[in-house]
Amino acid sequence: MKINQMKKDESFDGFYLIKRAEVRRTRAGKDYISFTFQDDTGEIAGNLWDAQPFNVEEFVAGKVVHMKGRREVYNGMPQVNQITLRNPREGEPNNPSDFKEKSPVDITNVRDYMEQMMFKIENATWQRIVRALYRKYDKAFFTYPAAKTNHHAFESGLAYHTATMVRLADAIGDIYPELNKSLLFAGIMLHDLAKVIELSGPENTEYTVRGNLIGHIALIDEEITKVLGELNIDDTKEEVIVLRHVVLSHHGLLEYGSPVRPRIMEAEIIHMIDNIDANMMMMSTALSRVGQGEMTNRIFAMDNRSFYKPDLD
Repeated sequence: MKINQMKKDESFDGFYLIKRAEVRRTRAGKDYISFTFQDDTGEIAGNLWDAQPFNVEEFVAGKVVHMKGRREVYNGMPQVNQITLRNPREGEPNNPSDFKEKSPVDITNVRDYMEQMMFKIENATWQRIVRALYRKYDKAFFTYPAAKTNHHAFESGLAYHTATMVRLADAIGDIYPELNKSLLFAGIMLHDLAKVIELSGPENTEYTVRGNLIGHIALIDEEITKVLGELNIDDTKEEVIVLRHVVLSHHGLLEYGSPVRPRIMEAEIIHMIDNIDANMMMMSTALSRVGQGEMTNRIFAMDNRSFYKPDLD
């Protein structure tokens, strides 16, 4: 049974990918494994109680397992309980890639759209910088997720997130013509590009050493600086400074990782668009995993709030 087909208080069985497996301990001092299970329709949490050492070794992240259990709701949030796990037998599903969440759109269309929109960057310096970095990281950009766990945390999520932001910027720029669309497009195309350095890739995504210790905002500014040297572009030109500014400030607040806060209109709008798309994806994903009249799991990146799915026709 697919995860999105599970009904409250009903038993199920099927094959699922272990996305996360963490050994924890109860107050009574007994080990249990906290799991997140995934298939191509979503994910759901569950615990294996009284876990033995061989369970910890056997049931690890990135592995496909057969699971029987019961879908329940605890504190308003869906989970699987009373679970039993076993390894797939010969001939049964066991390929992790078959259980990964897929991009909602054809990535070929995303690639075509991004190429089309690069031509709309009318400032030659900005377009040269963007094109140089996309040539350098082409394959990774169109396959990597945008995050490990939060928004667009699926294969090609980075490109999908970026393209959606460009679409939003294009529409907003029509409403507010005082905005420089070329700067919006260039800044958005670059803002998360260094996640191909920050993250390990689409499979069992983890943070790299540079990702943990430097982060994608500082890393993309470093990449821009390298390209300026390679293209012999003067880094003191105002067009270069404002491009770096919109990228460096896109998290909005210093405590969220931006070394500077937005100080030009386009920087503020990019920050807002980034939040719109990230929050919409997190809410939509969480709500797709619950039935009408149920609450989602708490979304850590949205102030640890859970969201209600109205029971409406």
